Amino acid sequence: MIIGDLRVQELVHHSGRVSFTILAADGSVCGLPDGFLRGLSGGTDRTYAYLLVDHLRWLESEGLTVEAVSMQDLERYMGAVGAEFRGPFGNPWRVGKKPYAQSSLDGAAACLKGFYVYAGSQGVNPGLAEEFSQRGARLPTKADRKRLFLGHVVQQVAANPLRPARVVRRRHPKMPPEGARSVLLSGLESARDRMTVTWLADGGFRIGEFCGLHLVDLHLREGAACGQCASPHVHICHRELNRNRSRAKSKPPWAVRNGVVTGGLVRRASPAMIHTYFEYMTTEYPRDAGHGMLLVQLHGARKGEPWAAAAARGMLNRAGNRLGLGKINPHSWRHQFATNVLDASDGNTVIARDTGGWASAVTVDETYGHADVHDRKFVAALDRAWEM
Repeated sequence: MIIGDLRVQELVHHSGRVSFTILAADGSVCGLPDGFLRGLSGGTDRTYAYLLVDHLRWLESEGLTVEAVSMQDLERYMGAVGAEFRGPFGNPWRVGKKPYAQSSLDGAAACLKGFYVYAGSQGVNPGLAEEFSQRGARLPTKADRKRLFLGHVVQQVAANPLRPARVVRRRHPKMPPEGARSVLLSGLESARDRMTVTWLADGGFRIGEFCGLHLVDLHLREGAACGQCASPHVHICHRELNRNRSRAKSKPPWAVRNGVVTGGLVRRASPAMIHTYFEYMTTEYPRDAGHGMLLVQLHGARKGEPWAAAAARGMLNRAGNRLGLGKINPHSWRHQFATNVLDASDGNTVIARDTGGWASAVTVDETYGHADVHDRKFVAALDRAWEM
């Protein structure tokens, strides 16, 4: 088989659910990877499918098989996939692709551990699965980390032997171009598009969260019946069957009781968000929309259908280029939102975590931290120094 013939295939089920599998060159399903991916939750299966197909292509290029690969081989793979390769065409099994970053290496380690433990449970390479167990392949859970923090229940949490040593490097997130919000709001003609800019900037939404919102998720009046937030707010709920395939990344439980949404991630809504929502609903939202989703297409053959995340990205890019701002990445507004919250809270990463729905304050600190920059006392001291 030629290297690279393995590919990821998206599957759309009758229910509308989307899953992923790996196909061979002849179109047949790779049984073991398919069984592993079937056991994953939505969202994770897509990420792991692409990580796993990279690994399977590497096995093929090295003349190895799942049945015969060793822990030493896997450690060699983790080194190869994260390294620069100076060949004329790049790595033979990853032509034209960049080396994995730290977060991708962490994901690859978790994916390989899960895959080979699953393979061992199916009688394939059980020795490797046993070695994972002996060397402490289990990743620490949130409960483990809490016990470890208390210091009197767990003395040490076992780690994945493939996971690279964590090196904390401050990342520099890409922000929107200076003044982009005001330029876009004055240059966009559609109320929906102005609402998109406002909600991304003031709410810190991921684009999948925003495009996956339903009208019932919006509690934009004070004292909503859900009882979870007195101020106007939004419930971000993970749904697998949205017609536009947009999904929230986080998956906290949620429910609808007596027509009222509770649970999910609760995100407060600003006055500007509420204003642009009512402008959009009263001027552009179709009265006969039967899907209940917030964002709709305004033109073309699919007018009135749910608006997809790819279409939202395209709108922002076209508007940015037309208005002289360059490419606009919707996630840059989330970076700006986090920075603004840290500025307003004197660098409190816990507040930023809860406000923006990050899983960990460590993530906020590593990406946006620089606590001194967000500390008002630091800024005031520097201002006094400059005056001397």
